Amino acid sequence: MPLTIDFRETVRKRAQRDASFRRALLSEAVELLISGDVELGQSVIRNYINATVGFDALAKETQIPKTSLMRMFGPKGNPSSKNMFGVIAKLAKAEGVNFSLKAKPVLHA
Repeated sequence: MPLTIDFRETVRKRAQRDASFRRALLSEAVELLISGDVELGQSVIRNYINATVGFDALAKETQIPKTSLMRMFGPKGNPSSKNMFGVIAKLAKAEGVNFSLKAKPVLHA
């Protein structure tokens, strides 16, 4: 019988040892949010937070209560844009990355 490892634990372990994985995870979350897939983007950010800084440290850094952060990035979370982008800015700073947006024309079939 194969052993299974909890998904969150697998992500956490990989994030701890692989900086490029952490950056890709955060990048993917931001891309999902910008493209309109807010629910999945929030879920990926939640996974990123759990795998890296944790909600306790993020609450101290952002001055947003831990329970509010957890609700913001929960399945029914509806954070204000100020809070969402504030959190993303703190996560990006902690990761040592900057995000830039580049518009590309959409090709219609």
